[in-house]
Amino acid sequence: QVQLVESGGGLVQAGGSLRLSCAASGRTSSDYAMGWCRQAPGKEREFVATTNWSGDNINYADSVKGRFTISRGNAKNTVYLQMNNLKPEDTAVYYCVAHGSVAVVTGCRAGYWGQGTQVTVSS
Repeated sequence: QVQLVESGGGLVQAGGSLRLSCAASGRTSSDYAMGWCRQAPGKEREFVATTNWSGDNINYADSVKGRFTISRGNAKNTVYLQMNNLKPEDTAVYYCVAHGSVAVVTGCRAGYWGQGTQVTVSS
């Protein structure tokens, strides 16, 4: 079993910034791919950003390119999402995801999941 705990969500005005953090514990693998998915009320979960363990395979949703940056901590059991120039349409619950396959993380339908952290962007 793997536990993922997100933090850093909150309320911010449009154009502002937030930094989300995720820490993994339990039976984790150091080479897990990790990433972020989000879900707005009444909508399906959608891909935001993913990275493999080494950071040489990073993917972003088109809607966040140039604004969000994903990175991993030195211990490789942490992942961050720096969110700049936030927009109201970024409002959602953001989930940390981990799995041995980057494709599984990108799909936002399987793997290990955290409890989510709420991000609300006001106009």
